[in-house]
Amino acid sequence: MAEAHQAVGFEFTVRPDGVDLKLSKEVIKNIYLSSLTAWKKKAIHLVFKITNVYPASPSSWLIVVIAMMMSLYTGTDPLLGIIDTIKESLPYKDCLSVQARAVLSAILLATAVWLTFIHLIRFTLKILLSYHGWIFESHGKMRTSTKVWLRLLKMLSARRPLLYSFQAALPRLPVPRVNDTIEKYLESVRPLLDDKQYKQMEMLAHNFKANEASQLQRYLVLKSWWATNYVSDWWEEYIYLRSRSPIMVNSNFYIMDLLYMTPTHRQAARAGNIVHAMLQYRRKLERGELEPLRALGTVPMCSTQMERMFNTTRIPGMETDFVLHLTDRKHLVVFHRGRYFQVWLYTGGRHLLPSELENQFQQILNDMSQPQPGELKLAALTAGDRVPWARTRLKYFSQGPNKESLDAIESASFFLTLDEEPQGYDPGKVSSLDTYAKSLMHGKCYDRWFDKSFNLISYPNGKIGVNIEHSWADAPIVGHMWEYVLATDCFHLGYTEEGHCKGDVNRGLPSPTRLKWEIPAQCQDVIHASYLLARHLADDVDFHAHLFTEFGKGLIKKCRTSPDAFIQLALQLAQFRDQGVFCLTYESSMTRMFRDGRTETVRSCTSEAVAFVRAMEDPDATNAQRLALFRKAADKHQNMYRLAMTGSGIDRHLFCLYIVSKYLGVESPFLKKVLSEPWKLSTSQTPQQQLNLVDINKFPKHVGAGGGFGPVADDGYGVSYIIVGENLITFHISSKFSRHNTNSTRFSQHIQKAMIDIQTLFKQDNDKNVVENGKDVHLENDKKNM
Repeated sequence: MAEAHQAVGFEFTVRPDGVDLKLSKEVIKNIYLSSLTAWKKKAIHLVFKITNVYPASPSSWLIVVIAMMMSLYTGTDPLLGIIDTIKESLPYKDCLSVQARAVLSAILLATAVWLTFIHLIRFTLKILLSYHGWIFESHGKMRTSTKVWLRLLKMLSARRPLLYSFQAALPRLPVPRVNDTIEKYLESVRPLLDDKQYKQMEMLAHNFKANEASQLQRYLVLKSWWATNYVSDWWEEYIYLRSRSPIMVNSNFYIMDLLYMTPTHRQAARAGNIVHAMLQYRRKLERGELEPLRALGTVPMCSTQMERMFNTTRIPGMETDFVLHLTDRKHLVVFHRGRYFQVWLYTGGRHLLPSELENQFQQILNDMSQPQPGELKLAALTAGDRVPWARTRLKYFSQGPNKESLDAIESASFFLTLDEEPQGYDPGKVSSLDTYAKSLMHGKCYDRWFDKSFNLISYPNGKIGVNIEHSWADAPIVGHMWEYVLATDCFHLGYTEEGHCKGDVNRGLPSPTRLKWEIPAQCQDVIHASYLLARHLADDVDFHAHLFTEFGKGLIKKCRTSPDAFIQLALQLAQFRDQGVFCLTYESSMTRMFRDGRTETVRSCTSEAVAFVRAMEDPDATNAQRLALFRKAADKHQNMYRLAMTGSGIDRHLFCLYIVSKYLGVESPFLKKVLSEPWKLSTSQTPQQQLNLVDINKFPKHVGAGGGFGPVADDGYGVSYIIVGENLITFHISSKFSRHNTNSTRFSQHIQKAMIDIQTLFKQDNDKNVVENGKDVHLENDKKNM
């Protein structure tokens, strides 16, 4: 997704203290820090594990203890005298009676047996979850061995799991073999290079294998043994946090509201219900009461990213940012008309009710006070370059009322903007979704706090949306929360006939309080400079959202092909028609079947895809030839997607090898070339119905519009799409106005035509089969009549 923007041409420097030995202190230090981070995450879950030791439970421990005590009192000894051995080994045994020693020994032994059972089951689960053969099998054609594996997995995870139940059983992300990665890489760039360029790339790859690869790989394997995931911490740091360019547009992404309906047109009421639903979600999240997402309903996905959803802020630094995550913060910061307000979310040990939140937000909407000097465009600091923001934060926001107010923002559960201009989908306005997308992506460049984990944006017509900072998590994580919130808003909380939140209002609640600022003229100059830079960036972004309604997932499945592969091949066809050339294409896939997994890249522009596109543009090619090439390209794409999901991708391995090379001070022309290649077409699919809380066949108006991200390459396209139900696909397309070779609206037209052209292949093939089958029937009838 938006990470592709940062994965091109990044640089960093390392100053090792000494390399007298053949081990680099800097690499070992960073491997150690990776493991330290992993252990800190384990410590966070300690309390949770005490109350939920999956796959067992505290009650099961009690059962084992009771069973052990019964064996003690009945005189049986199922464990061959171990209890007596423990009794004799107890410290201070002379201070205890014989009966007390026996009871204590039985409890200790029962606990040891119980913990051994738990770890045995977890180890077995880890072995089972390391098997990924099921993902490569054809739909509906599961082998007997896979059926047995699935049955064992269901049996061992029969107890209802909570959010983090499977974390200890998830396998580690494997480090691919260097030869395999290089072979796949060369295959991926072959259709993009002429013979001379390809020979040069082959030579670079061969030199890399012969010289630097084995040394870099050894460090990477060492890290994979020590850290829970050899990619994720470096990915977060170097792809996100070390970037010094604006995160607005370049990194942050957005998600829209329901497409066709708005439950209420009262701004404060909709914000009240949505915020209350988010608080309910946060409570479930903190208690681990949400079920983990599971493929096939059984194979669990990692839930680590969800930990930092609330009370999280990206803090700017001179060389690198860091992610600040706090717990137990009970307030919200609201922005409206250039003013910042603090709203408490709890009273008397409970959440504020939706009606009480509505009242709080309505007070802010009714407040006619003016912004303080420098307050109006203050948030533009988070929209500009990171270094000026870090320097300004240190100089002007480290003490006094500025520090107190900034602390309130950075420790808030999340950031809410009560916007002044209505947005949303309007069938009567062609560009309504485009302006809605730009509003969510960047707004006025000063009315979102882009460093917060997410900004909730509420519009005067009742529409809402979110802008998400990318370093802490990927789109499916926020999408999971967003599905819960929208379903809770519409089907559980609801509104009165007048459009207000349901319930009474506690009039004794404290009113929202203004945050105080003392911003000197020099600081205002920096704010203005950041605003001008952000405004230039925002004005250059060409967003277009396109609703493809001709057909959807239902018809594509009838073609016996993957909807994702169908769309990706349509994008390749659209890209070639738009630009006249093929380009390196980025599709994001997840690796959350592994511990602390995030994403991997699927390189969608394959030789098979190129052959199919050329056949589509060749007037002499037959329909049968085009269809055969399509199926071959779709199968190739699906296989690559599966390889990426199962830890056998290309780009994360090469990325980590590059990081190690920089720490070692090793110059690798091959890795430098690979990491500097631009992704001129960056694509991502927004997940839909992860929770299945709404039956969209029964409620067809309750469908989301998906979300999008900014363009990755200056002269390329960013495309996000969401497959909504059976008959709708929404595309979010971004590019830059300043590049005359790109146009988001034009590209959407190419996508529209490419989708229909591919569907026509199957329609013509189906019509041909019908005709041929009809001829066969007539021939049989003629034979019978003879």
